[in-house]
Amino acid sequence: MKAYTQQFIGGKWREGSGGGMLSNYDPFTGKELYKYRSAGLQDIDDAYQAAAKAQKEWALTPPGQKQAALGALLQAIIEAIPEIEACLVEETGAVKPKADLEIFVIQDLVRSAMGFPVMMEGKILPSNMPGKENYIYRVPRGVVGSISPWNFSFILTMRSIVPALATGNGVVLKPSSDSPGSAFCIAEIIEKCGAFPPGLFNAIAGRGSDIGDAMVSHPVPAVISFTGSTAVGRRVGEAAGRQIKEVALELGGNNAMIVLADADVERAARAAAFGVNFNAGQVCMGLNRVIVMDAVHDRFVEALVEETKKFKVGDPREPEVFIGPVINNTQAKKIEDIVNVSIKAGAKAALEGKTEGNLVYPWVLTGVSIDMPSSCKEVFGPVCSVIRVNSEEKAVAAANNTECGLSGSIFTGDRYHGMVLAREIEAGMVHVNDQSINDESHVMFGGLKASGIGRFNSRWAIDKFTVDRWISVQREHRF
Repeated sequence: MKAYTQQFIGGKWREGSGGGMLSNYDPFTGKELYKYRSAGLQDIDDAYQAAAKAQKEWALTPPGQKQAALGALLQAIIEAIPEIEACLVEETGAVKPKADLEIFVIQDLVRSAMGFPVMMEGKILPSNMPGKENYIYRVPRGVVGSISPWNFSFILTMRSIVPALATGNGVVLKPSSDSPGSAFCIAEIIEKCGAFPPGLFNAIAGRGSDIGDAMVSHPVPAVISFTGSTAVGRRVGEAAGRQIKEVALELGGNNAMIVLADADVERAARAAAFGVNFNAGQVCMGLNRVIVMDAVHDRFVEALVEETKKFKVGDPREPEVFIGPVINNTQAKKIEDIVNVSIKAGAKAALEGKTEGNLVYPWVLTGVSIDMPSSCKEVFGPVCSVIRVNSEEKAVAAANNTECGLSGSIFTGDRYHGMVLAREIEAGMVHVNDQSINDESHVMFGGLKASGIGRFNSRWAIDKFTVDRWISVQREHRF
């Protein structure tokens, strides 16, 4: 991949003003890809000021011109596919199916957002005052501060910045320090498409511990869009709340699949194996727990183990590999510790994994209780905790026994009953006869409880990045 050693501020590339040098690493080989100087507080201020200035012009740009700009962005993305793929593989360890998915989805996001400029509808409302006319205008909020994660470094970045730009806002992006190249690749794509005012989009990189608070507390941004852990999301929400800023928080998940006694067990096992292990389990929507009725438990576990064994673990550059490395050694150690503590607490390994560097081979744990770490924590790795229950009521209670509420899944032979039961699951999204990883650009995306605030995609994204204003006109004198 290209070495992105500069920050993108005000339409220009420049060295960061932070005090330290940071490195970008390949999580599979451990090789240093390149070094860059961190952004500093002055960079944050310059980026926000540039975005605010450019946004005033952009907000007044006709919708057709905004649509044309998004069309140019889409073409630039298509031309940059080799560089996007290189970023995903080399700095995040993405395997080919995962990289292909990201490349497909970001194109779909832009296509969907091309309709946004003409969907910012207003209203004319009657008045109780004689001679008064009430007009409601939907307008951009101003500047959006976007903080994105490493696990889906293109999708989860573009999901915020594309609708923000499409609805007339400026953007300052701070990526995870584990995937800075993805953000700067996006900046390069936006620059090359040449369709947006210079300074409308800015990308700065540095450790969250150094510049994260300044990204949120700076007076310019009207919206903070954060995707990441629930712990950091709480801090972001608190800081934004003190300044009465709008927030979009897409946070952690501890998602469950329920397998009922009338389910197609083999189909459920195939879905569970994918939902647990896709992207080495590093998916906020991924399955952490599978709650299985006693009548089909043993058959399901046997099928799940066989399906999981089919996945090849290794170098993400090899096309047949399905499970690549986790992002860094800290994450690998965390997963290993969760598994070990759970086994000491009584869980059994129906499929025993192992750790080699940053490669974590998949685990299937049985005999798991709801208070074991592999059940009550978001593992964010290829570990499946199977929980045995003897009633639907206990299955629902186990699924809801988490502070999170992002996604969920139910397998059953009775689809209508599955829909009824899905409404009892405390999650923003529940999928009947499918695993929990689903995202469509025209369908609402978002969680409940500690999994976040706000909704993404389509009209829900328009609502998040715009605001209604009331303008009244008095035709007849009142005084």
